[in-house]
Amino acid sequence: MPAVTMTRSDALAALTAPGQPYELQTATNHAGRPIKVFTNAPRSLRELFAGTASDLPFLVYGDEQLTFSEAWAAAGRIAHVLVHDHGVAKGDRVAISMRNYPEWVLCFMAATSIGAVAVALNAMWQTDEMGYGLRDCGAEVAFVDQERLDRLAAGEPFPDLAVYVVRPTDAGVVPGTVVLADRLATVGDVPVPTVDVEPTDAAMIFYTSGSTGHPKGVLSDHRAVLSALLSWELDATAMAMVAGIVAEAPVHQAATLMAVPLFHVTGSNAVFLMSYRLQRKLVCMYKWDPEQAAALIEREHINSVVAPPAMTHDLVRVAHTTEYDLSSLRTVGGGGAARAPEQVRQIDATITSALPNTGWGMTETNAIGAGIGGQDYLDHPASSGRCPAVMELKIVDDEGNELPTGERGELLVRGAAMFRGYWNQPEVTATGHLDGDWFRTGDVAYLDADRYLYIVDRIKDLIIRGGENIGCGGVESALLLHPDVHEAAVYAVPDERLGEEVGATVYGSTELDVDELRAFLGQHLARFEVPRYITVATEPLPRTASGKILKRQLRDEAVPTLVGGD
Repeated sequence: MPAVTMTRSDALAALTAPGQPYELQTATNHAGRPIKVFTNAPRSLRELFAGTASDLPFLVYGDEQLTFSEAWAAAGRIAHVLVHDHGVAKGDRVAISMRNYPEWVLCFMAATSIGAVAVALNAMWQTDEMGYGLRDCGAEVAFVDQERLDRLAAGEPFPDLAVYVVRPTDAGVVPGTVVLADRLATVGDVPVPTVDVEPTDAAMIFYTSGSTGHPKGVLSDHRAVLSALLSWELDATAMAMVAGIVAEAPVHQAATLMAVPLFHVTGSNAVFLMSYRLQRKLVCMYKWDPEQAAALIEREHINSVVAPPAMTHDLVRVAHTTEYDLSSLRTVGGGGAARAPEQVRQIDATITSALPNTGWGMTETNAIGAGIGGQDYLDHPASSGRCPAVMELKIVDDEGNELPTGERGELLVRGAAMFRGYWNQPEVTATGHLDGDWFRTGDVAYLDADRYLYIVDRIKDLIIRGGENIGCGGVESALLLHPDVHEAAVYAVPDERLGEEVGATVYGSTELDVDELRAFLGQHLARFEVPRYITVATEPLPRTASGKILKRQLRDEAVPTLVGGD
């Protein structure tokens, strides 16, 4: 008799059955709609942190190291300052803007453990963007490093904002701000203030670039974040069951590389927060450097890396050209942008100890939506995977009608990991949903007969550069601030390493100078948003009868010359 093959559906059904660790039950979300949730999930991030405060190593940064219990104690001291010095209470916003220092993690733990909302500001933002984010979220307190403090000090004052500085340099601390380490030195050994944090309490705001105007603050509650974490756990367990993999006693503690920014949901959710239940060591990098990453993988016995395709491409190159021992790696994950099928095969062929995996998700979905890994990924290298148990996907036409298998349309998503809405933008929240339920992703996609998801295009006017979402409208607005620019169109230019680069066609006065324009944009945009390619038109830009600039025509005209000549 032939052996019975277990399918993914069989494994998920077994693992989520009543009485099992990943048992599912039906609950209602903030809008009163039914969702599937994990019965045994922690009630809040506070409960997650407290329940995993072991003596195993947790945070590693250079020569610094904290255990899980030491991190929880340090977060307690920060939480004490928030509550007793500033009266921070449930729902108040606490902003964090810094590099991937251990303090980012500790401040996030502190804020969410007392029911405050942790606001992750993009550390690449310049002065104007930082000012917008702080005004928009209405933060009571901000934790910044020296670079962000300098940018903040160059803009408008925030007299009611308490600012704490981590790792100050010789540049000096701005009057009216406090060095966090100095304040904590006077606090002593205090517990995390007691607060009853509910699953539906707001937990965090992450900003995402939209196709027009300013970034939008994506508000998620504790249940949504935890649903994403347990979904990844469940899918990994199911994949092992299907493959017949029996876990062996590890030689070293599980460890992961914190190589992507913590202000992205990939970094915060898939890397940082996933480390608690796995009791996984989190090795932080100041900034991405492929050779340093390889050295850390060897030194710290790192077994997983999650990064956008540009960075995993770098890792494959380093594996080819250096003598670093990467044999501790077991998974090389993707996120933030689609990975070319050829790179999937390169990872498998070059880093032979590791299997590639990836997924599709958004800030609005807390980074989950579909996932795939191992041999399944090698067999379907162009796919983003299949939907997790607590989420649903469907493809619709322009009228919102569900399309049959294989037909392309807009991808819609709903489920337990969904965000609550855009901060201070109820109208945008409402228009982003179909029938007040399914969220419109703006991605053109299709589902095959086995429910594998394939993303093929974008409806939204976005550029994804190395995993960074760049709103074309925001870059265009910055271009039009320059007095010599009269019209501007921004679009994606294909790039072998980063996936896409920022291109722009501008029309303006005869005095327009491209180098001077780039320097000007550097004062208003993050470096990664400044167009690499700028084409100066000699005539007004072409428009439709209704006055809309023909951006696709401009892109099609510019790209062959730009890519061919670069």
